[in-house]
Amino acid sequence: MSASNDLVTVSPRGNIPIARMRSVYRVDDVGRRLDRLPDKEHETLRSTYERMLEKGPDRFQVKPAGLPAMDHLYDDLPNFTAVLDDVKRQLALCEDSRDALEITPLLLLGSPGIGKTHFARALSELLGTGMGFISMSSMTAGWVLSGASSQWKGARAGKVFETLVEGQYANPVMVVDEIDKAGGEHAYDPLGALYGLLEHDTAGSFIDEFAEVPIDASQVIWVATANDARSIPDPILNRMNVYDVLPPDREQARHIATKLYRSIRADHGWGSRFDPEPAADVLDRLSEMAPRDMRRAWMTAFGNAKLAKRDQVQPHDLPDMGSRRSPIGFMQ
Repeated sequence: MSASNDLVTVSPRGNIPIARMRSVYRVDDVGRRLDRLPDKEHETLRSTYERMLEKGPDRFQVKPAGLPAMDHLYDDLPNFTAVLDDVKRQLALCEDSRDALEITPLLLLGSPGIGKTHFARALSELLGTGMGFISMSSMTAGWVLSGASSQWKGARAGKVFETLVEGQYANPVMVVDEIDKAGGEHAYDPLGALYGLLEHDTAGSFIDEFAEVPIDASQVIWVATANDARSIPDPILNRMNVYDVLPPDREQARHIATKLYRSIRADHGWGSRFDPEPAADVLDRLSEMAPRDMRRAWMTAFGNAKLAKRDQVQPHDLPDMGSRRSPIGFMQ
């Protein structure tokens, strides 16, 4: 499966042009599998093959003609500077060539609530390639990534297959959230499919166990998040660039809280009734919270201030949400 037909169109965000189309599976393979299905059996599988034939195999493959604007990400995610620097370097390598966009799989390690999942979503928006999301903490079976055999009752295709077939892009961002929560209680290793998917050569002919049709997942951009690296198998760690992401320091946290205040105020009609800038003592309190908790804290505080008929949020308007957890420092 290879790329063809260069384009001159632009991604939805207008940052990274779509350079070409890429076939992510072969129509002949799908047709042969469909022809072999017994009549009136495997209706879900039949509809999957028919859907693949209807949509066709070609997907947009984006690559940068120039470096996209990233200043807003550095501003929004100041504790992710090292990760953003690495992404920028990898984008720069292919900006003036015909090479496809290629980003080494990322593993973001750090305490809960510091913005790891938010970063993954922001990267997807930057690249404009769509996103698949898998939460390993809520997984109920070991086949979410790779699908389950159609012989099993209720079987379906895995998330990788689904994202590539139903999406518009050959190189979506695939987020594996809380990868360290993929325990060994499942009948199948929930991370087993990743061994091949994280290798460019083997990912080019990935076979979902439900559809059993080779699909090109070699262009997928992988972002995994975790709190603790010790439960992640070494072969997975060795295939990824691993980053220890610390909570934002005091000034970074105040900056994030200020941006959130301005954003919430601007997004709501009632926001104009409040002071344009938050008070320093309120920011001091918010700087002790994880970024994930700040928006909820602000909303509670705005409501409390409104009930008190004040146009300024005060420290006692904030909920007691606890302080940020200490950073986790594993990795070599």
